[in-house]
Amino acid sequence: MNVATIPYYLLYYSERCVKEALFRCSMCGNCALRFTGLICPMRCPKQLRNGPCGGSEDGRCETDRNKRCVWNMIYERNKFLHRLDKMQKLQPPIDWTLWHTSSWLNHFTGKDAYLFLSEDEQWKPRDQQER
Repeated sequence: MNVATIPYYLLYYSERCVKEALFRCSMCGNCALRFTGLICPMRCPKQLRNGPCGGSEDGRCETDRNKRCVWNMIYERNKFLHRLDKMQKLQPPIDWTLWHTSSWLNHFTGKDAYLFLSEDEQWKPRDQQER
């Protein structure tokens, strides 16, 4: 490790300690907690970012019926907080090049700017974007 990377690692491990403890964060580098009622959507075994899979039933996870569906928990939390409108915005797919990087730093450097569109903008897949 060179001396120039020490501040980055201090920030990364600080963020990781806080977010893992509070939100069971997966450190995807593409943080969507503000849209998901502070529940990390990457806790979903299928790592879905825009809602539950077709196999969830009665609020239970398809891959393990003993676990609650993460997206059911997100819905319940946003409903309780009167923030269901936040779930209407389509989230872009995960940028895997940012996996296990600091989303705080990614936000300040603009690497995740596509996550923070204005309220009237909507993310669209590349093939549907205007050229």
